[in-house]
Amino acid sequence: MRLTILGCAGSIPGPDTAASGYLIEADGFVLGLELGNGTLARLQALRDPFDLDALVLSHLHPDHCADFSALTVLRRYHPEAALRTNGKLPVYAPNGAHHRLANAYAPDEDERAITDLSDTYQFHGLLEETVEIGPFEVTAVPVDHPTPAFGFRVCHGGRSLAYTGDTGPCEALDKLVRDVDVLLAEASWTDSPVRPPGMHLSGKQAAEIALRGGVDRLLLTHVLPWTDSAAVLAEADAVFPRAELVQQGAVYDV
Repeated sequence: MRLTILGCAGSIPGPDTAASGYLIEADGFVLGLELGNGTLARLQALRDPFDLDALVLSHLHPDHCADFSALTVLRRYHPEAALRTNGKLPVYAPNGAHHRLANAYAPDEDERAITDLSDTYQFHGLLEETVEIGPFEVTAVPVDHPTPAFGFRVCHGGRSLAYTGDTGPCEALDKLVRDVDVLLAEASWTDSPVRPPGMHLSGKQAAEIALRGGVDRLLLTHVLPWTDSAAVLAEADAVFPRAELVQQGAVYDV
């Protein structure tokens, strides 16, 4: 599997850095994971956005799905869209995503009442289960966040990648990451007892989860633009040596 970082800023885009967005590829299949603010621009800079074969959204905060509206414009109105798409794009997202994303796309109340994205997408509600998406086995588990949110384990060819999504520490994460080859973990801020619970991981917490899970490699993402990323990395590295901060545009073999 190959992991490409389209964007890695947490909560909002940062200076010259898009919000959450990733590609996972194997056997010629391109799986999009998140599509936050600015990620469609990064996708176009790296490859043809019509290469997307499926899209997974962990939750519906804008920094993880805001560019879905832009993707809809592209897939509906590009002059070669009919030739370059292979039917409706499968989208795996929390239940109700088709309504939420249609609301974001519609410009006013009259259009919101009639907007239906089912001409462009095939929506699948996420459940706590394992599904086949192209060549991948994707396991979704609910995690601890203020809105319905999921973490994912993606397996292919004997290799495994876990992605926390946005979450505070929870038992589900420990099960999700156990013995994976690579953990892509959010690390929004530095560790502190005054951080609000049930929202995000610190660098230290992400590293502790990786250590408990016997993870081979820890990649940190979703650092807030106002957070000291070097401090996040330092506290993670103190627990899990050789932790890495991902960079926009970087490519990792899993």
